Amino acid sequence: MALPDNASGIPVEELAFPEIIELNVGGQVYITRYSTLTSVPDSLLWEMFSQKSTKNLARDTKGRFFVDRDGFLFRYILDYMRDQQLVLPDHFPERGRLQREAEFFNLPDLVKLLAPKISKQNSLGDEGCQSDPEDPSPSAEIPRNLASLGAAACSGLASGAGDGKCSGFITIGYRGSYTLGRDSQTDAKFRRVARIMVCGKTSLAKEVFGETLNESRDPDRPPERYTSRYYLKFTFLEQAFDRLADAGFHMVACNSTGTCAFAHEQTDDKIWANYTEYVFYRE
Repeated sequence: MALPDNASGIPVEELAFPEIIELNVGGQVYITRYSTLTSVPDSLLWEMFSQKSTKNLARDTKGRFFVDRDGFLFRYILDYMRDQQLVLPDHFPERGRLQREAEFFNLPDLVKLLAPKISKQNSLGDEGCQSDPEDPSPSAEIPRNLASLGAAACSGLASGAGDGKCSGFITIGYRGSYTLGRDSQTDAKFRRVARIMVCGKTSLAKEVFGETLNESRDPDRPPERYTSRYYLKFTFLEQAFDRLADAGFHMVACNSTGTCAFAHEQTDDKIWANYTEYVFYRE
């Protein structure tokens, strides 16, 4: 008779999974132990990896088990399943989204830990102040708005600005490419921009681009710090320029580099690849 030697209590002879498991969660690859994935009974991951067969589980092209969820937030889900403790960085801005992920993975204790804490004075505690900006609770916005207004006012006084807006630089960068053939009028391909990157102070980037700013590559950055890992959810440079102009920024510098290669050895078609940056400043 085989004795269970894992957290799920399933005999080794009946396990359909290896001890080390590779996961693809929203394009992010994680490698963890089978016992970690089955450490919380009745959770979604426990149900997935307690089956006797793997036929019903989705896989990617490299054979990893695939879960179509937020790959960046999953690291906190996995951390919680290792020791059932919640440890988040300071100024964590994705608390509301992480709570939704916890609900999806059926982790009720984690959902409770992520819920905003209301004190007897009907104000949010320290945990609540770090909640997700999408939190529908109006009181959750009060401490954050007061802090941002105070910082803006201080910056405005220091720079002599009368509108209370912070001064500073924002750099917009992108990598683009296009193909040019013999007849530049008929064979030219239009500009292709895969991603527009945003560099600068976190608070300025969020003020200018708001909900169109993708923070998933650097979700833990405090508002007073700088980052070079944000990018926009759209790919139109002019849309980014319009937002910067509306926020009072104007372009002060730009630079670009490019390389050229033949698209095909037997034709004259050329592929041009370039990286361009635009620097904007607001007084």
